[in-house]
Amino acid sequence: MKSILRSLHADDDLHYEKLGIKRNIIQQWEDGMRTTGGRDTYEWWYSDFSFSDGTKLVIVFYTKNPVRVNADLKPLVTMELTLPDGREFYDQVTPDPDKCSFSKESCRVICGESSIIGDLTKYDIVFRGPKMKATVSLVNTIPAWRSQTGTIFFGNDDEYYFSWLPATPEGIAEAEINVEGEELHLSGSGYHDHNWGNISMFRLMHHWYWGRARIGDYKVISSWITAGEKYGYNEFDIFMLAKGSEILGDNSNHTLRFVPEDEYIDENTKKPVYGKVIYEYEPPGGETYRISFIRKDDISREFFYQSLPKGLRLFAKLAGFLGSYQRFRGTAIVEKLEDGVTSETVMEESAVWELMYFGKAGADKGPIR
Repeated sequence: MKSILRSLHADDDLHYEKLGIKRNIIQQWEDGMRTTGGRDTYEWWYSDFSFSDGTKLVIVFYTKNPVRVNADLKPLVTMELTLPDGREFYDQVTPDPDKCSFSKESCRVICGESSIIGDLTKYDIVFRGPKMKATVSLVNTIPAWRSQTGTIFFGNDDEYYFSWLPATPEGIAEAEINVEGEELHLSGSGYHDHNWGNISMFRLMHHWYWGRARIGDYKVISSWITAGEKYGYNEFDIFMLAKGSEILGDNSNHTLRFVPEDEYIDENTKKPVYGKVIYEYEPPGGETYRISFIRKDDISREFFYQSLPKGLRLFAKLAGFLGSYQRFRGTAIVEKLEDGVTSETVMEESAVWELMYFGKAGADKGPIR
């Protein structure tokens, strides 16, 4: 029987010192470049926006395609736009690495004519592609936050890691967008985070559920990560609950419970999926919050090999590289319970969340819940 390797969502003084960071204090350099950008690394800066007219926007800056961790530095910037009438647009740029720069002092990522520059309180984002252009400002209304050290280590000697920093859990956004010659001037809310690591996530994790929602005056960031078989399907909680501009609490007190319901096998990906996921959380005040995500339909379903060059897709399929991504749309509900009695219920009917499933195709459930 194979021995189980260690995996750890670090929150001890030794790991804070090892990473050079401070407990509950985020520094500007943490949103700067954290890897070399070379082989056996990946890194991206992600921002999404919801505007008052219903327009949705996502802009991501990558050091490389994250599916190809072993590749050299090859910057990529993508933009996805969904208009209120349902029309969807996608654009990307792959500038020469010589025309790109990545600061280690702060978030200052320059990729040709596109850029993201910020200081944990305000971000300016520019995208210039062949099909679309966008200029966006994002000002934090909730301060930068990280879950514990922000890093999950894998291996008995912490040799591998996955890191994540929500530098803007919520902010006010203003945007000017040009799509097919049409000029849009939009205002709304936004979010920005930063991910990096030193080995493919496919080799570390089995699957995760991740969601971010604005539900009335509440803001929720929720994730439940399940490690791969060699790490014993260890589970990690990542969670933040805010109301207004105040963070009510996070997973550092480890009271979070993940309650999945309504399991089915997706007909396209052949992966087990939960139609309802519930996070139950007890902040220091003693009350309980129950956050439910209830699926209505899917926005997207795809296999990761589809992002590979055509020549590698068949090889990836034959090798069992059939991890998948699903984005769901549905209803999110916050319930506040005091002494076991519901004292407040707030609902949002256009919430979005995701399932990243790195396991092979088939009813590969991993851990038995």
